[in-house]
Amino acid sequence: MNNREETLIPKIGVITDVRIDTPDVKTFRVVTPDGKKAFEHKPGQCAMLSIPGVGEAMFSITSSPTNSEFMEFSIKKCGCVTEWLHEAEPGQQITIRGPYGNPFPVDDKFKGQDLLFVAGGIGLAPLRSVINYCRHYRENYGKIDIVYGSRSKDDLVDYQEILNEWMTDDNIFVHLTIDREQEGWDGHVGFVPNYVKELGFDTNKTVIICGPPIMIKFTLEGLCSLGFEKTQIYTTMELRMKCGVGKCGRCNIGSKYVCKDGPVFRCDQLEELPNEY
Repeated sequence: MNNREETLIPKIGVITDVRIDTPDVKTFRVVTPDGKKAFEHKPGQCAMLSIPGVGEAMFSITSSPTNSEFMEFSIKKCGCVTEWLHEAEPGQQITIRGPYGNPFPVDDKFKGQDLLFVAGGIGLAPLRSVINYCRHYRENYGKIDIVYGSRSKDDLVDYQEILNEWMTDDNIFVHLTIDREQEGWDGHVGFVPNYVKELGFDTNKTVIICGPPIMIKFTLEGLCSLGFEKTQIYTTMELRMKCGVGKCGRCNIGSKYVCKDGPVFRCDQLEELPNEY
């Protein structure tokens, strides 16, 4: 059986741990019934999680490929599949298949570069896999900056991991912001695109963005105003994926299928697509 055929065949997965990240985001740890990872993946790739009789949906794999024991998925409650998952408890069986999509070019284009990660809300989840991969192979990358913002302190995904691990690493600089002032928050207040411009980064970096489309749009404009080229900037577009194999057409934009040609795109590639995302 070739790899492409293998990605189409669901495997049984068992949820072994459920972590509450925010009021509407939970992180699910999944293994096979014999306690192993269902398959290997690369940073930025996705998997299809299915609940027979309920439905299926595509989610980013948020754990790093360097984690050999399990996969994790940080999932926002926003539909029937996600609502069902949010009710699931450890021991629940689901099905899982993948990996799908093109990954971030961590082993070639990113190698030796200073990296700037920019995330908004649940947009940190797909980037967590990339960030932790780069942390694991730290010697392959230069300085790492992470700009992350959400509506409130309570909506910051992976907040404890950010505080206890990312912020304690050498040569990794984390810049957090929330949209509005909040009691108990003494960090930066303001929207992510404005904060990126305010921080005024050098243009000798490779940038990776993920978040709501409107955030990506204004962050991209801000980066270009600082002098970044779109060839330096990568993003991931995942909202429209459904089948994962380019058959249903739901994620078709112009000549591209997000599930096959993405979800990772360099931003100059997006200029070739119709302005409908």
